[in-house]
Amino acid sequence: MPTPLDRATSQRTPFFAFAAIVTGVAAWSIWGQDLFPSRDPQGDPETWTHEECVTWLKKRNLHPSPLATTTELLERIRANMRVARN
Repeated sequence: MPTPLDRATSQRTPFFAFAAIVTGVAAWSIWGQDLFPSRDPQGDPETWTHEECVTWLKKRNLHPSPLATTTELLERIRANMRVARN
């Protein structure tokens, strides 16, 4: 008489589910959390749209206010940009 463990191991669905989980975890660990990286706005911040300003601040965990204007966001971006070293 088969036990519940015997019945579980003889089915294919749990095996494929386990294999999919292991494959997903392996892919995540190989490529890191930037599996689908979002693009960082490039160029002069003065020409960025409101959404690009919000994206730039969010990527740096600076928590932009949803009520902030584009001008206020640009001030925060300028204050947090790194100075180019020569």
